[in-house]
Amino acid sequence: VQLQASGGGLVQAGGSLRLSCAASGRTFDRERIGWIRKALGKERELVAAISWSTEWTHYRNSVKGRFTISRDNAKNTVYLQMNTLKPEDTAKYYCAPETGPSGGSYYYPEVGAYFGSGGQGTQVTVSS
Repeated sequence: VQLQASGGGLVQAGGSLRLSCAASGRTFDRERIGWIRKALGKERELVAAISWSTEWTHYRNSVKGRFTISRDNAKNTVYLQMNTLKPEDTAKYYCAPETGPSGGSYYYPEVGAYFGSGGQGTQVTVSS
């Protein structure tokens, strides 16, 4: 099942964007959801993740203090508030549920979990 990310765009360095991740045709299971980004020529990175209860969150070191992940389970939506954006944040951003090992999932050792590949993603471009 795919999750659809939206809210990307072109912004100047120092600006903000809010990404949304909505479940298509289903409700969220009691699963962790991650925001993943992929820049040209670079590996996928787990930017942030959040548990169903929101009691657990994880952030990549480079975004700590600038990005905030949240979720509204009643709306089947997960958000990523991105502030003080930097050119190095430029990437396509995807959201994906935690899953088991499979051909379409990726392992992130920093959280010891697999997350799916995500849907079409949303492009974030930060100009300097």
